Amino acid sequence: MSLVKPVHAGYFCGQSVTALAERLRAGGLTSVELTQAALDTIARLNPTLNAFVEVDAPVALAQARKADALFAQGQDLGPLQGIPVAVKDNIDTIDYITTYGSAHFQGHRPGRDALCVQRLREAGAVIVGKTLTHEFAYGPTGDRSLHGAARNPWDERCITGGSSAGSAAAVASGMVPLALGTDTGGSIRIPAALCGVVGFKPSFGGVPLEGVFPLSSSLDHVGPIASNVADARLLYGVIAGRAVAAAHRVRPLRVGWISTGTFGPVDAEVDRQVRQVARQWFGDGLQEVVELAPLAAAMKDTLLTLQRAEAYDVHAERMHEAPQLFDPEVRERLVLSQEVRGWQYIRAQAAQALFKTEMARLFERYDYLVSPSVPITATAVDAREVRVGEQETDVRAAVLSHTSAWNLTGLPAISLPAGQVRGLPVGLQVIGAIGEDDRLLQEMGRL
Repeated sequence: MSLVKPVHAGYFCGQSVTALAERLRAGGLTSVELTQAALDTIARLNPTLNAFVEVDAPVALAQARKADALFAQGQDLGPLQGIPVAVKDNIDTIDYITTYGSAHFQGHRPGRDALCVQRLREAGAVIVGKTLTHEFAYGPTGDRSLHGAARNPWDERCITGGSSAGSAAAVASGMVPLALGTDTGGSIRIPAALCGVVGFKPSFGGVPLEGVFPLSSSLDHVGPIASNVADARLLYGVIAGRAVAAAHRVRPLRVGWISTGTFGPVDAEVDRQVRQVARQWFGDGLQEVVELAPLAAAMKDTLLTLQRAEAYDVHAERMHEAPQLFDPEVRERLVLSQEVRGWQYIRAQAAQALFKTEMARLFERYDYLVSPSVPITATAVDAREVRVGEQETDVRAAVLSHTSAWNLTGLPAISLPAGQVRGLPVGLQVIGAIGEDDRLLQEMGRL
């Protein structure tokens, strides 16, 4: 991972949660001091980056004082006690307004916490605020929201990626060390890659979705965004509600590089940079995988059918009663979504099951599959076309192209910082077998 800091960098850049937790327990640091550092950094950087949409200093500091009081009483709730964490604005929080990025819910205050937030509080974490989401998480760019566009800490003219736009920007800029995101087609991994941080999508069902506003019930995931794998592992263990098991390597890793172009065009420099990092990390264990090429188009079509049908189910009444309150681009996607027929949805469900079976067979031959997380670098805010080689490509389609298959199949996938191209971050995506979340996190933490 690069030690270079982004243009817009704050207190938590380069700091590990493990080291901060040790200082808290040694008495060399208080949660109030950490939380105030987060609040000060947010006040300085957020006017430019627009990562946070709701911050309440008295609420955050009250949580910090409680964490410090527990330390003083000898009560240790775990490694996140006293650590500031940000929560994406499509995840319910009882003490912060939660708008889901939409004018439909402006000023909305949920009656209870999402279960993953409840687990954070039980672990003693300090919720410092809510981060920007693309409206209803229905977009991969992070620049369509009630609250405007999130901005990339490496270049504020560029997108963060979405839909967990603010969470990635908040961690990458060092406003906070940890954040929660959600991922339906790549919404954790895309902004993590474009902002130069770690983003982990667990196996489907690995983290409960109770209290998370749905986009697509068969594809939605909740996961961590962090500056390093060890910190992501800590956060994942808390929101999953279990200890992350140790994994032991019994043989050299078998890693498959997904043949370039399988899921769509890739910027040549991005491909070169990410492939070079993969070779450095996995050495002779890296092999070319061509088996996915015949499946890629059908996997994309299947995911689109499922996502569109399920998204329209969520928003049908709002589309009928107040369509004007949607961002025009999101409304356009929902108009397309209503065209899915029942028989198409049933067929897509059957195809999804078959693809899961195909992936199980593939992972009998490989421990991990790898590819660029995103085949391009961050584009300008509001840009909707990008040239990849000699081809003009839709930005939204491009950024989703390499991540969405793993939502369809429910496999765990992580985006790791893999250097820079033309001064902007790129990510290496590593996909594991279903249920192998703990092993994936441990193995990638060794790199």
